[in-house]
Amino acid sequence: MLNCRQATQLMSESQDRPLAAGEKLALKLHTLMCRGCRNFEQQLPVIRRIARRYADRPDHGSPQKGEPEE
Repeated sequence: MLNCRQATQLMSESQDRPLAAGEKLALKLHTLMCRGCRNFEQQLPVIRRIARRYADRPDHGSPQKGEPEE
């Protein structure tokens, strides 16, 4: 049985590579029982899209001269 850390790691990896059948099954079993991981799985595409947009900014996220750091 996967713990939450392992489950979220597999969810993240599934964005970059296909999961093996055993990984998919273990993840499915975990998410059936874990509401937090189900929520994370639903939010992951949005998180990934936001992170990509942020990384693709021309200034790469660093403040301009004279601008306060966030």
